[in-house]
Amino acid sequence: MVTGLEPIIIDAAAKGMTGVVIKTAWDQGGNVLSRFSKGLNENTRQLIYNASQQYIKNYSNRNGILKVLGMREPVNLDDIYTMVRFLPKDEVIRFADLSNLEENYRSSNKRKYRIEEGETKSGITVANEQQYLMVIGEPGAGKSTFLRKIGLEALKGKKLLKESYKHSCIPVFIELKKFAEEDINIKSMIINEFDICKLPQAEKSVEKLLENGKLLILLDGLDEVPTKNMDRVINKIQDFVDKHDKNRFIISCRTAAYNNWFCRFTDVLMAEFNDQQIEQFINNWFKTQLDTETNTAENCWNLLQQEEYKGAKELAQTPLLLTFLCLTYDKTQSFPNNRSVLYRKALNILLEEWAAEKRIKRDPIYEGLHTELEEILLSDIAYHNFQEDKLFFYEQDIIEQIKTFLSGNLNAPQHLNGKAVLNAIEVQQGILVERATDVYSFSHLTLQEYLTAQYIVDHNLISEFVSNHVTDPRWKEVFILVAGLMRGGADQLLLLMENEARKFL
Repeated sequence: MVTGLEPIIIDAAAKGMTGVVIKTAWDQGGNVLSRFSKGLNENTRQLIYNASQQYIKNYSNRNGILKVLGMREPVNLDDIYTMVRFLPKDEVIRFADLSNLEENYRSSNKRKYRIEEGETKSGITVANEQQYLMVIGEPGAGKSTFLRKIGLEALKGKKLLKESYKHSCIPVFIELKKFAEEDINIKSMIINEFDICKLPQAEKSVEKLLENGKLLILLDGLDEVPTKNMDRVINKIQDFVDKHDKNRFIISCRTAAYNNWFCRFTDVLMAEFNDQQIEQFINNWFKTQLDTETNTAENCWNLLQQEEYKGAKELAQTPLLLTFLCLTYDKTQSFPNNRSVLYRKALNILLEEWAAEKRIKRDPIYEGLHTELEEILLSDIAYHNFQEDKLFFYEQDIIEQIKTFLSGNLNAPQHLNGKAVLNAIEVQQGILVERATDVYSFSHLTLQEYLTAQYIVDHNLISEFVSNHVTDPRWKEVFILVAGLMRGGADQLLLLMENEARKFL
């Protein structure tokens, strides 16, 4: 029987001896540990050290490497990470009604739906301040990456740097989507993380660590818990936090799925990337010697400032789509001349690739509602609302549109519920977003414009489109996207525009 193991691990956490700090302490002869090692032979001490190093390696390999969206090679998270900003959840302006939203959006003369007030704080600052933190954000906003990054910072143990994690805790990262079965045991998952590192008496060690508040427990993706298990998982988390309330907790959840479940937790909302963060992300992405010599980062950033790519700049406000833009630019040192190609790929990422990368257990609502059909549905919603000059629309109106679409489309499953379809699209993909109580819009104006153009081309409405809107500035971007979507080229569109122009001469 090994004795004295628990105080060794507890002291290691208390002294910040995780990451390189543990290694340094051991390399110096284990002096820091030796006063707790009385009665332990050299072999046991070596087992403890090996286990701690294996834990660090496991966490870094699982959570410190990023490879998404078809990257050819993985990259280190530390190399490209841009620290996110948080603001209190209630400091995103929630307008009273649809008319209020419309008036504010049009008077601002900007292509931005979400308005944030108040002071934002860096993610690391908020994580240091709050023992219980609930991170809320849209799909692709970087919630999971933030949790992984905080765990890496905790492992480094560098407490003197300004942007560092100040608490001496051992991070444990748990994906909540793994709670797909009825057996939900958070402690067992934590013990397993230490057990696979061959830490002697892992169960007893975890008990002591929890008892003394030395764990940073990162619970990722509350929205990815299967619906049938959600209530059970929430209760289990609440009970676990109440029982082990000396520890630190961070939970992440998509905005549309969260419902103020945890009274202990401070809710914060991930702010959209501002220009400074976008530029920093691009600089972090393109920093090889060749990139430096050719000014790749600067050229990419300057291109996004051009009027021609204002839609791409709009998409860059979330890390997911900014990653896509950097990958696209890296291939040709430019963005496609045909903007429709760029936006189609971005839409496909939200519809399909993102869910596949995260291996989301798709809601039963998607049985029969495949990606192509969903895109047709979204283009129907986009076009008819854009046609009526609506950028914001009531929930019930969208539900009626969904019902009408499903009943009138022979390829659509007839068993689907309009409200459930809307909820699934909002929670899982974030393409439609609730902006006020029962008032929705597309997450980006660019996406509504692209889908509107797609509808016009798919339904052969070119002639009608030109006649009705050729002089309307609001449709300028749609005209450009329609031209890019026409498979036989834009000659027909240009001829119709010329004929329409002659009427004014």
